[in-house]
Amino acid sequence: MKLINAEKAPKAVGPYSHAVVVNNTLYISGQLPLDPETMQFVSDDVAEQTVQSLANLRSILEECGATEKDVAKVTVFLANMDDFGVVNGIYTEFFGDHKPARSCVQVAKLPMGAKVEIEAIALIG
Repeated sequence: MKLINAEKAPKAVGPYSHAVVVNNTLYISGQLPLDPETMQFVSDDVAEQTVQSLANLRSILEECGATEKDVAKVTVFLANMDDFGVVNGIYTEFFGDHKPARSCVQVAKLPMGAKVEIEAIALIG
């Protein structure tokens, strides 16, 4: 098992790694919409938060030699399911023709008051 802490992603906000590699599987922790430089939310807007969460996910994938095309499973956590349409549109742009398995759930609250958090599992190597 290899622990990953990507230089270009925001620092973890708790006692966890950005990702863990086991064999050829990359398990990426939930990514919040934090700017890696400031460790602040990019905006209060769910669209901008989604773009940033996916950018942070991409930073971790790239550090591990992977792309969004290597993602097998995604879980999207929303503070408000009414944001599903907006998030889904941005998600579709990010993944393009690649359609990994996915779950999208509304939760009572996300860390730091985020509106979205996105985690993924990818195959590498």
